[in-house]
Amino acid sequence: MKKFLALFLALMLCLSAACALAEAVNPDDIEDNMTSADGKYDVAFVTDVGDLKDRSFNEGTWNGVKLFAHDNNMSYKYYKPANGNAATDDDRYDAMKAAAEAGAKAIVAAGFMQGAALERAAKEFPDVKFIFIDGWDMGLDNVLGVAYKEEQCGYLAGYAVVIDGFEKLGFSGGGGGNNPACMRYGYGFIQGANDAAAKLGKTVEIKFSWAYGAAFSASPDLQTLISGWYETGTEIVFACGGPMFESITAAASANDAFVIGVDDDQSFLSETVVISALKGVKEGAYLTLASVFDGTWKPGVITLGAAENAVGLPMETSRLESFTAEDYEAMLADIVSGALVIDDQAAQYDPNAKGPWTNVVVDYIQ
Repeated sequence: MKKFLALFLALMLCLSAACALAEAVNPDDIEDNMTSADGKYDVAFVTDVGDLKDRSFNEGTWNGVKLFAHDNNMSYKYYKPANGNAATDDDRYDAMKAAAEAGAKAIVAAGFMQGAALERAAKEFPDVKFIFIDGWDMGLDNVLGVAYKEEQCGYLAGYAVVIDGFEKLGFSGGGGGNNPACMRYGYGFIQGANDAAAKLGKTVEIKFSWAYGAAFSASPDLQTLISGWYETGTEIVFACGGPMFESITAAASANDAFVIGVDDDQSFLSETVVISALKGVKEGAYLTLASVFDGTWKPGVITLGAAENAVGLPMETSRLESFTAEDYEAMLADIVSGALVIDDQAAQYDPNAKGPWTNVVVDYIQ
């Protein structure tokens, strides 16, 4: 417990500075490809599946890395594992090894699939600090996992859209039902929808599926599935899987329907996006990198949520009408205070098994 508290306090001390600096510079104005004069790079980023500029998980994390390097006059480089979405543990390890051999003092790796490769690389390069976004405690002195309470912003998104009048919802998740972060998003989403429906005295329907999401990729099959949902009455779908967003927004556009974005504010990518469920991967990368270089580094894991201003909804770009900024701030305060407790035991398989739900009917589609 003392180890965790020391880590938490150290990270929180630099959080306000990180956010202030991050707001001063638009990460899009910082080049993605820099050339170091000596061929060495102080900080490195190893991407998850999907593209670097995915306007979601990869890009958000990369923005935090770039901002930190920019603000601290450091060199930086990203590494995309070979074979794209079919990358193996060896491919991920090779990317980390290349980063370490290029002089990285800290390597940020995004996504739970990095686990095996990261553990191998961390053991081989004990002098390099590894930051594992969406990760866990590996028990290694040079690894820090950063986890998020996705169930909290998933809950807020589900609650908000039901208060706004949506009664037929959908959830399309990445990772094939094996990604802890997406599972927490989805289970929180159901809880929020259920509570809002109970408040309004109605019952809402949710189509819930991991189909075509194993590789977090856009695909014609996924677009066809979601189009079928919209054609049979679904009004809004939570697009919880990085590049899967492209297929889901395409289906929504073709059917005059709506979407909930994920990880980053995706409202500017499609007019179909009503709200997004946010988690601060940019801030998480920034503040943990700061701990490497300011001497406050502690290994282990830290979990960030509403209390750390690390999850929420972007109400400034919201297209919601009935769920207001005041509603949001009040609910967020209740989560922070503990007055509102959201179950974080994510439903991996049939979410009905975690019920019974009082005011939602979940149609689980495998």
